[in-house]
Amino acid sequence: MLEREELKRYSRQVILPELGMEGQQKLKAAKVLMIGAGGLGCPVLQYLAAAGVGTIGIVDDDVVDISNLHRQILYSTADIGKPKAKTAKQKLGLLNPFINIVAYQQRITNDNAAQLFKQYDLVIDGSDNFPTRYLVNDTCVALLKPLVFGSIFKFEGQVSVFNYQNGPNYRDVFPEPPPEDEVPNCSEIGVIGVLPGIIGTYMANEAIKVVCGIGETLSGRLLTIDALNNSTTVFKITAQQPTKSQLPVQEERPVGIVNDEIPIAVLNTWLTETPDSVYLVDVREDYEFEDHNIGGINISLYNLHDYISTFPTNKKLVFVCQTGKRSKMAVNIVKPHFKGEVFNLKEGIL
Repeated sequence: MLEREELKRYSRQVILPELGMEGQQKLKAAKVLMIGAGGLGCPVLQYLAAAGVGTIGIVDDDVVDISNLHRQILYSTADIGKPKAKTAKQKLGLLNPFINIVAYQQRITNDNAAQLFKQYDLVIDGSDNFPTRYLVNDTCVALLKPLVFGSIFKFEGQVSVFNYQNGPNYRDVFPEPPPEDEVPNCSEIGVIGVLPGIIGTYMANEAIKVVCGIGETLSGRLLTIDALNNSTTVFKITAQQPTKSQLPVQEERPVGIVNDEIPIAVLNTWLTETPDSVYLVDVREDYEFEDHNIGGINISLYNLHDYISTFPTNKKLVFVCQTGKRSKMAVNIVKPHFKGEVFNLKEGIL
């Protein structure tokens, strides 16, 4: 039951008919695990603690650095050098003394992930590297735990809810991680400080909806936000790739094509021998296309949904980008709505 002081604290959201006393009690009973107490973790943790989530676990093995402070607003100059998980626990305890906060000053690994996740109802991934993202996703799938996901890149962010009510998981959007040497981080490319706040707030909102069972979540959809031009796009995600028995019978594919990915040698052969059979689409931004391209037409990944009906079904539709990551996502976006063959240029035009 909620104490009198808690009723006062949460009164503005309890009066919402969609949430009400029942929703607030669900929040108090909930156990949520936050992976990462950095740029995304800070706003997520602050809003979930303020909302009254009863038990919050924080997993992070890093310490506060001065370069974090422009975006990780839970910390201050006095916290530089201190462990993030323990510092976040202390500050969130001051924000809301009615909740239980557990700090795990460690990195998520194959050895500890399952044991940690078993103790919680919902996992939120605010990590900044692909190995952790895939480990978190795969562990949630194995344990049937819903996952709220968020990521940031320069001015762009993504949010989704995975593995929820038989919905898709992270691998349905990104089946395999990209090579390590092709993955830039914010220390190399930068990130606008307000972006983690925007995306983190969306993530906290999705977590509250999942816990309370209200509204319409982003399960089955990937929300992308560009803070530089204020554009938002929602991509539909299919739950899984069809099994082999469900696929239509097709001609045997050339050697080198695996999971709809083609190496550059195969693409060059197609373009040389049967150029009219290929419809090449570069899904990078226009300035990237103008700087260097290998031909075809240019449609930004974030505008792709508007052009699906224009793609010819009697040609091989091939998506390309810089490293193969965005084009792989393009295949997953288009394939459920397209009757022709769709391919991704493996490792991109580089």
